[in-house]
Amino acid sequence: MNPWRVPTYRLVVEYDGSAFHGLQYQPALRTVAGALETALARLFHQVVKISAAGRTDAGVHATGQVISFSTERAFPIERLALALNANTPADLVVRDAALAADGFSARFDALERVYDYLILNRAFVSALWRARAWHVPRAIDDARFVAAATPLIGEHDFVTFCGELPERGGTVREVRSIELTRRDDLLRVTVRGNAFLHRMVRVMVGTLVGCATGYREVAFAQSALEARERGAAGATAPAHGLYLAGVRYDGFDSYRPVEIAP
Repeated sequence: MNPWRVPTYRLVVEYDGSAFHGLQYQPALRTVAGALETALARLFHQVVKISAAGRTDAGVHATGQVISFSTERAFPIERLALALNANTPADLVVRDAALAADGFSARFDALERVYDYLILNRAFVSALWRARAWHVPRAIDDARFVAAATPLIGEHDFVTFCGELPERGGTVREVRSIELTRRDDLLRVTVRGNAFLHRMVRVMVGTLVGCATGYREVAFAQSALEARERGAAGATAPAHGLYLAGVRYDGFDSYRPVEIAP
């Protein structure tokens, strides 16, 4: 390695968000960034700050989160994931570690992000899925869900589905697909897009479930989108059903779907 080169690293990380107060570092709270940066500091013997492809909220999980960071010191790349996993808590695992191109940013170089949302659709709750999927007791009509979701696909102003407005930039985003997969009473909603607003996927899913259960008309989601007003949307789906499942870059894709098959 060139001794004058500051290496840039790329990590693929999965975590159970139940006991984390989100990804972003907060000095007094347990966060994904805090746990990772503490582990990295032990290995590299210097302060390390990370950049993430998506800032997940408290309670949100990940199967394909991507992290980047640069350091003045090098670490054997073939041992990095193993060493990190020996220094991180059990609910946070580094799936893969690699050297990245100079200047690589997990956030700004992302071409597409993929979120999975799990729904348990049956009358009674589950002891196993209670922290992993949203329990919806009212029957979900798959055809109604898909029909309600179709007008949301494409490039639109998604301000209606935004929890908090971004500090910079607008609220126009491109949703490339919304897919619904069912295995018995377990449903997976997969949403792909170039980028997402704060709580956008959760508000969309909550709105679409309202349409799919008959609580709202199928056209309600489209009307909410066109209203461009947060109060026009449906409920916000809870955090514990949401997973950042993957991020696509030029030549690399971290997507790992949340498994619902037996």
